[in-house]
Amino acid sequence: MNRCKCIIVEDEPLAQNILKKYIGDHPSLELVATCTDALEAQLILNKQPIHLIFLDINLPKLSGINFIKSLLQSPLIIFTTAYPEFAVEGFELNAVDYLLKPFSFERFLKAVNKVIEKLNNSSLPKKEEIDAFIFFKSDKKIHKVDLESIHYIEAVGDYMKVITDSGQLLINETMKNLQEELPARSFIRVHKSFIISRNRIKYIEGNYIQVENKSIPIGATYRNDVLVSIEKKN
Repeated sequence: MNRCKCIIVEDEPLAQNILKKYIGDHPSLELVATCTDALEAQLILNKQPIHLIFLDINLPKLSGINFIKSLLQSPLIIFTTAYPEFAVEGFELNAVDYLLKPFSFERFLKAVNKVIEKLNNSSLPKKEEIDAFIFFKSDKKIHKVDLESIHYIEAVGDYMKVITDSGQLLINETMKNLQEELPARSFIRVHKSFIISRNRIKYIEGNYIQVENKSIPIGATYRNDVLVSIEKKN
């Protein structure tokens, strides 16, 4: 895709300057405007297409949450705020990510990468529509496994244990490679040692997620991504 056109909606000068610097350092982003309130942002959206809004929640005149609710068609949203209690409501509005101030460039980059991936894949068929199965090498055989049959994948030493409807397979593969091979819309990495199927989730309680009859821990560094993924409606 071409450069991602974005705007900043933020009334704090310090936060504005940080976002301007981060956006300027990213080759795929083009800053179109910086607005101090939602009404200014609305004028920009009326004039030209915008791909992404960096949106503060606590704004004068109209909050970021209410601003998004007022839009008939919203660009992609990355919320920025100093108040973590707004995170759940932000995710309910299908925000791509939620940056808690003060945030580092690395955290900013992670959020932007999600946006770019979404924009790059928006006109492509979903991976699930292309392949409904995956091949795993185990016990000197190549096994064809339906994606829908997978419950979760667990790291066990140098191997990965794939739990399916019909049993388990022990494969010699890295967690990183498996995460790249599996469709992100259906599978979530929730811990350094676990990837789970969204379709197999029963409930989340505290720092654990129940997948079929297995209680799986949610790693602290993955919790935000899990919440984003769970709250997505699409």
